[in-house]
Amino acid sequence: QVVLVESGGGLVQYGGSLRLSCVASGRSVNEIKYMAWYRQAPGKERELVASITDSGYTDYKDSVKGRFTISRDSAKNTAYLQMSSLKPDDTGVYYCKGQTSRVISVEGAIGRRDYWGQGTQVTVSS
Repeated sequence: QVVLVESGGGLVQYGGSLRLSCVASGRSVNEIKYMAWYRQAPGKERELVASITDSGYTDYKDSVKGRFTISRDSAKNTAYLQMSSLKPDDTGVYYCKGQTSRVISVEGAIGRRDYWGQGTQVTVSS
């Protein structure tokens, strides 16, 4: 099992910055191979913003490239999302997702499971 707790959200003006944190805990925390940040704006579906693998590969939604940076501190079991040059369109609830991977059979089949945090509100005023 994994528990994810986000923090760092808040109200910020256009052009400002915030850093979100996601702390993972639980007996399966060492099996987390992939972490990501999603966001959900009012009336819209949840969307992937940024992701990072345990090998350090990162990927971003086009609209945040150059403004957001995802990182991970494995020693602290924490993922971060540094957000700069924030725009009103970045407003939403930001969720952290962690995905565990483990071998589940002698043939080498991989089992994956997703865990979600409770979310943290980010509001960017114009």
